[in-house]
Amino acid sequence: MIVNLRLMRCNVTRRVAIAGSLCLGIGGAIASAADVDIHQLQKAAELGYVAKEVELAGDYYMGRGVPEDARMAAYWYRKAAESGDPEAENEIGFLYQTGVGVELDLDRALHWYQLSAASGLALAKVNLGVMYVRGIGVPKNELLGAQLFKEAAAKGSGVAASYLGDMYYSGVGMKQDKAAAEAWFETGVKMHDPMAEFHMASLLSAGQDHAHDLSKAAKLLRQSAAAGFVPAMQALGLLLTNHPELADSREEARPLLEAAANAGSWKSSVVLGILARDGVGDLPGPEAAYYHFQIAILQGGEPAKDLLSNDMIALTGKLDEQRRAALTSKAASWFSEHKTVAIFVFKDSKYAKRFPASALAAPQNGAYAGILQPAPAS
Repeated sequence: MIVNLRLMRCNVTRRVAIAGSLCLGIGGAIASAADVDIHQLQKAAELGYVAKEVELAGDYYMGRGVPEDARMAAYWYRKAAESGDPEAENEIGFLYQTGVGVELDLDRALHWYQLSAASGLALAKVNLGVMYVRGIGVPKNELLGAQLFKEAAAKGSGVAASYLGDMYYSGVGMKQDKAAAEAWFETGVKMHDPMAEFHMASLLSAGQDHAHDLSKAAKLLRQSAAAGFVPAMQALGLLLTNHPELADSREEARPLLEAAANAGSWKSSVVLGILARDGVGDLPGPEAAYYHFQIAILQGGEPAKDLLSNDMIALTGKLDEQRRAALTSKAASWFSEHKTVAIFVFKDSKYAKRFPASALAAPQNGAYAGILQPAPAS
């Protein structure tokens, strides 16, 4: 999985963006409208104070003290970028790449990423690398992408190390080398990158031809899940369900699965349904199982429907038509508020004023473009 990055909150990074995934606002512990003296901020931005231009852009992006307005956010990020702020250059590059607040323009996205990368910003190098690896607005050049990832990793970007691990593990643009992949994942883990932590945990818990260490895998997954990586939440919830001896408490697994399901993980909804079906946890039984399975089908489409076909037939025989209809309606109502399939969900960001926290959503219909949406409801 390779995604473009906005400014992400782990390591030296700040918020997230995409290329292999869709971006959505909003994070958690962010300054409220009452904390924003918008009049003074606008005056300072209009006087050309670059830091205030970036902060005001963030306010428009999030709707803090002003109406939410992606166009105005892009205007102020561009102003700051034109003054040479490397992070603003990267940010406006993202907006041009995804068509948020501006017309989608991959040439301009490339231009701003290049300027930012020339200033040494690791995230911009990662974004350029993603464009070349995926051939987004440029001829595909996986070797150049890998070189940019290596430069970013040398500057401390854990996600760049994780992407290199992905490339070596899958043999993308280079000969497959699982030992080299693991070395890069380990580098990313040392940099506290949640994706690298997830990849290492996957090798330690389920990797073929790899020694397993479930206790270490659980530790890495906890770190990744705490950083907001949804696949880690799902994987940890499943691991603790299958191996309760690894859990810190009897209640640890279920909230992880629920959080992942809230973020759109249909496999987590399946596990919740199985637990209810098998009489495990709170309010078990056919009604709860039917409800969670219905959500999984709404989230996962045909793959989920095929997987659950036998269970749904069995549950249909246990519930009358009226009750099934009520549960189906309840699942549809829940799904209407949880349609985005998120990869990351950020809870906070100390960089919230400059670059608001966000969540990162999975691609839909093969599209690699950003969409601003509310973060998944809890």
